[in-house]
Amino acid sequence: MNMRDIIPWSRSAQPLARYTDSDPFLSLHREMNRLFDDVFRGFDVPASVGRLAPLGTGWPKLEITDNDKELQVSAEVPGLEDKDIEVLLDDGYLTLRGEKSSETSDKDRQFSERFYGRFERRIPLDYQVAEDKVSATFKNGVLTVTLPKVEQTASKSKRIAVESKS
Repeated sequence: MNMRDIIPWSRSAQPLARYTDSDPFLSLHREMNRLFDDVFRGFDVPASVGRLAPLGTGWPKLEITDNDKELQVSAEVPGLEDKDIEVLLDDGYLTLRGEKSSETSDKDRQFSERFYGRFERRIPLDYQVAEDKVSATFKNGVLTVTLPKVEQTASKSKRIAVESKS
C-alpha cells in the first residue's frame, strides 16, 4: 500500500468546483504545483527536529550528543587531516570549516562522486559554553568537539510582599 493511498488529501484529487476554465492563473498555479510534486516525489527528506532542522543537509555529516554536562559534536571528514579543518566558537555558534582538495588532476575523468572543495557547517548552541574548556580531537577521519556547559546557578526566587495604600 502506498502512503499516498491513505492520505485523505492530495493535489491530484479533483477539486469540488472547477475554476480552471475561467481563471488561467489558477490553472497555471495548480499545474506548477503538480509538476513540482512529481519532481520531488520519491526523495526521502528527513523530518525536521527542533532547531537543528536546517542541519539535515550538507557535508560533513554530523552527530550531536547532548547531556547535562557537555555538548559533543562529531563530524565525519574522511580524507582530511587535522590541519585542513578549522573550528571556531563565535556568537553562540560552533563553526566547522575546511577544504578538501583533489589528489589528482586527471583531465580524462568523466564521472566522480568524490567531494572536493570548501565546506562550512554552523551549529547553533542553545547553552552557555565554558569557552576556555572547549576541546577538539581528530582520529580516523572523525572530528570530535566537546563543549562543556557552564553550570547554571540555581535561581533563587524571593517573594515580595505587596502593600496596599489607602
